[in-house]
Amino acid sequence: MTADCGIGAHEILVADDEPAIRDGLCALLESEGYLVSAAADGPEALRLWRERRPSLILLDVMMPRLNGYAVCAEIRREDSSVPILFLTAKDGEADELRGLSTGADDYISKTAPESVKLARIAAALRRVKSAPPPAVFDFGSCRVDASRMIISQPDGPSHEISPREVEMLRCFLAHPGEVLSRDFLLTRFWGVDFDGGDAALTVAIHRLREKLGPDARLVETVSRQGYRLVASGLHR
Repeated sequence: MTADCGIGAHEILVADDEPAIRDGLCALLESEGYLVSAAADGPEALRLWRERRPSLILLDVMMPRLNGYAVCAEIRREDSSVPILFLTAKDGEADELRGLSTGADDYISKTAPESVKLARIAAALRRVKSAPPPAVFDFGSCRVDASRMIISQPDGPSHEISPREVEMLRCFLAHPGEVLSRDFLLTRFWGVDFDGGDAALTVAIHRLREKLGPDARLVETVSRQGYRLVASGLHR
């Protein structure tokens, strides 16, 4: 289950192999207005984390294929800031110390009241000190000024750019070298209920490439899959 990852909204990844626990948490979080992604094992949790970049992660300790400790350690190799809370049925001190040593921020007992779970999640989100994205950033040799909604080519023309186009460029920069599927991009930037078809994305990418000029080559089409930022072209 994956909800629309709206810009600026808090999305929470719930990873637990017990359907009743997983579905119950998802329903609780969605009722509070959170966006939710759900995974049934460790590898799926890692895949969704890389794809969705959630605001917070709830990890079951004991999961098949890859347990919560291993998933937490893997995430911490790449991201030191996303809050990770373990879901556990164990209350032993050794389990808690092991979890914290792999980089978890806190523990939540599966048997805790819903109010306690929500309070711990809200507290973890409040502790995150995320600076706003820079108003001015580079995409290849182009300069993007999100405050003025302008993209400028070096020694070339400037173009007006839309908020959606700015966020699409930020999204590509956040995933260098990764293939972003057409479904992912349509859901991310047009919403889960959008029924306009792939043409909207094709047109949007075409217009974005026109504004990028020579740097249009950085947004590569991957046949029958989606689009990819050619990371090797970012540093010249």
